[in-house]
Amino acid sequence: MIKNIFILTASVLILNTVSLPQGGGLIIRENYRIFPGNTSQSEVFITKHPNNPEILFSSANTLQFIPTFFVSEGVYVSTNSGSSWYGSDTCKGANIFFHGGDPSIAIDKNGTFILTRKGSTSFPGVFSHFSTDNGLTWSTQKTISGDELERATIVSDVNPNSNFYGRTYICWAKIVPPYQIGFSYSNDGAQNWASSGYLSNENLRRAGGEIALGANNEVYVCWAGVTSTSPFTEVRVGFASSLNGGTDWSVNENAFAMNGIVGILTEKQSIRVNGLPRMAVDLSNTSTRGTIYIVTSQKNLFPAGSDPDIILRKSTNGGQTWSEGIRVNQDALNNGKIQFFTGITVDEFGGVNIIFYDDRNTTSDSTGVFLARSTDAGNSWIEYKISDHNFKPAAIGGLGQGYMGDNIDITSVGNKLFPVWMDNSTGTYQIWSVPIVIPSVGVEEENSISVPNEFDLKQNYPNPFNPGTTIEFDLPKSANVLVKIYDVTGKEIVSLINEFRQSGNHKIIFDASRYGLSSGVYFYTLAAEGITKTKSMIMLK
Repeated sequence: MIKNIFILTASVLILNTVSLPQGGGLIIRENYRIFPGNTSQSEVFITKHPNNPEILFSSANTLQFIPTFFVSEGVYVSTNSGSSWYGSDTCKGANIFFHGGDPSIAIDKNGTFILTRKGSTSFPGVFSHFSTDNGLTWSTQKTISGDELERATIVSDVNPNSNFYGRTYICWAKIVPPYQIGFSYSNDGAQNWASSGYLSNENLRRAGGEIALGANNEVYVCWAGVTSTSPFTEVRVGFASSLNGGTDWSVNENAFAMNGIVGILTEKQSIRVNGLPRMAVDLSNTSTRGTIYIVTSQKNLFPAGSDPDIILRKSTNGGQTWSEGIRVNQDALNNGKIQFFTGITVDEFGGVNIIFYDDRNTTSDSTGVFLARSTDAGNSWIEYKISDHNFKPAAIGGLGQGYMGDNIDITSVGNKLFPVWMDNSTGTYQIWSVPIVIPSVGVEEENSISVPNEFDLKQNYPNPFNPGTTIEFDLPKSANVLVKIYDVTGKEIVSLINEFRQSGNHKIIFDASRYGLSSGVYFYTLAAEGITKTKSMIMLK
């Protein structure tokens, strides 16, 4: 049985879990709220630290109705891989009375936390705050644009080999004429922003606005193109790319067709939903590196059925062309079951991970949360129900008809996935999460009870192997660790680990089938604390 112990002291949640294997190789722990309270938390996001895998940063729209109506952005931080969290339901960057919610978050190359948000009704626009102490204190607001918008999204370039290393990019969709996709960037951790511009001067109604970086530091932006009359259906996905840090753009207003689910779900207490595109890029050191994935919620357009389904498109040439739609949820077509809201991440093994609400295991007025995972670039999927309970969605009120939040999110750190979603099963919408381990494709940590006496790289087993083998190593003290695989010519095949690891015994599973390797001799190296060790291994098909 899985058991949790929750201890809440001084706004810190401590979570102890025992995990059990689930089908398909994932280890799914028990659900928990990352920051329990009475404040409504919706519109949830999560991001990871580029240099410290222990640090996670999450945010949400936060609403309070008593004693007065108040909107802000939550700040929730973990410094131990999600085991415990601290923070606040209010971003305290001045002026806190003019915050309007709809946060987007990033952590830049220096570890600076960056949060962007809307202004209040009286002071519309796009604003930012930054924190240099892991979210404990925040700067006063910086104005990025005076545009009226739904929300902005941001991403920071944390690749030391990039010409734009350290630059943080932001985009947003204007919701008043002329309808445009706005864009800006900061080179100094959100202390200052470049003058905002627009990707296209065409006055077309758009919604959303999602931004991501490519494998060669391209900047990608996508959005939903919508009809000009109510119900403003999402009928196409627009896509733009820049090869020079956002100076010049190639824009395609109709990259591919969609039929979004924007509107009201009467089955679920008339909550408001959308089909807004979410985007992720494969930055793994695998054969699928550079693939762009865009996921939407759609219906009545193949391969979606007559009820809402999750549909994926991908591009392997920088967004010039796109695949046909791929139906992600694997339940029967046109079965009356509803999938909506999505979050997507590509992990360091090239696995595509998508979360969404799904009611296939409950009644039509309720929902659970599912994860779909693909290890073949989205061509096939294995699904997991990751929520350990269902809930009955309902409108929060105060932010428009049917509002319960417009998105959920997921990130990956090493061999772990960290999804977040909003759930009102306690009577108030809160951020829920569940740590998920991917042992079959990455690292399954096995820290020994006693600390090893020396730095050691052990012989892989089995050896010879086909296609998988286990590599084991000992760390006498915690350190940044690099594990790589090479062929006999010295060509690097893959970097299996490139991050901080605690002292102890560690094991990593190398699956050669992912890299198209032929029979022969290969080498694996371990580097840490200035010491490098190498061993050979044999693959036999």
